[in-house]
Amino acid sequence: MFVERIVSNLLESNTFVVSNGEDAIVIDAGCSIEQVKNVVQGKHVLGVLLTHAHYDHALYAEIYAQEFGCKIYASSVSKEYLNDSAKNYGQLNIDKFDKFHFFSSDEKFQFGSINVEAFITPGHSKCGVCYLIDDVLFAGDLVFKKGIGRMDLYGGNKLQMLESLKRVLQINFKLLQSGHGEESSHEEQLRNLNSFIKFLSR
Repeated sequence: MFVERIVSNLLESNTFVVSNGEDAIVIDAGCSIEQVKNVVQGKHVLGVLLTHAHYDHALYAEIYAQEFGCKIYASSVSKEYLNDSAKNYGQLNIDKFDKFHFFSSDEKFQFGSINVEAFITPGHSKCGVCYLIDDVLFAGDLVFKKGIGRMDLYGGNKLQMLESLKRVLQINFKLLQSGHGEESSHEEQLRNLNSFIKFLSR
């Protein structure tokens, strides 16, 4: 498996292209289609996966789906955000969801030779999802290298954040990719997560 990170102009959010041979998926959609196509380089994109529906992670999802002829995968709660710019904090206002595959609980997907396990992880938003591919966890804005996501935006919730951080500790990963910033190791996240779990449990 090969992972390439693209940094967008939308609050420097990360978009990831994950590939295995000619199969590929895209995680989050804050980068222009030109940037993504430059990385994909003719591979067969089989899905666009959203970690959550804030505009800096979802703005170009429909364009990706149209370009690559695939579905967009997201938490079912994302609908509430995708058609309300006040909740996604940007210019998103989607009212037709024919390009989407929504799920409401943990689920496993197979995109050609790429196996994905999705975990429902609210806290930063109601619609947060983490994706485990091999031993890499894509955590969106739930967890950063040295921090966690803010909880003061619409749908943020301290108790849900606490439970989601505990869930991440139970997932068997070696590397964590966040929605902003650089990757972190499991060892780094043990320190980071335990510190914030202790803080939120007070």
